[in-house]
Amino acid sequence: QVQLVESGGGLVQAGGSLRLSCAASGATFSSYAMGWFRQAPGKERELTAAINWFGSRTYYADSVKGRFTISRDNAKNTVYLQMNSLKPEDTAVYYCAAAVVGGIRTAPNDYNYWGQGTQVTVSS
Repeated sequence: QVQLVESGGGLVQAGGSLRLSCAASGATFSSYAMGWFRQAPGKERELTAAINWFGSRTYYADSVKGRFTISRDNAKNTVYLQMNSLKPEDTAVYYCAAAVVGGIRTAPNDYNYWGQGTQVTVSS
């Protein structure tokens, strides 16, 4: 069992930056692939970024490529999402997720554990 707790969300103006953190506990974090998803009102949950168990491979959705950076610190059991040049369309609840299989995963159904989410609001 893995428990995931996100933090770092908030209100920011367009063009600003936020750094989300996801602290994991309860299992061998370093063996899990991790992902950051987001869900805006009335829309499906979508993957923004993912990272493999070792941190050697990453994946980004086209909508965030060049602006968001996912990273992990296995010694701290934490995964991060650095979000720069934020846009109003980035407004959503952001969820951290963990997949038992250590390689990159892109579908929500591939993830086994989820955090409670953190709200990110970008004002224009």
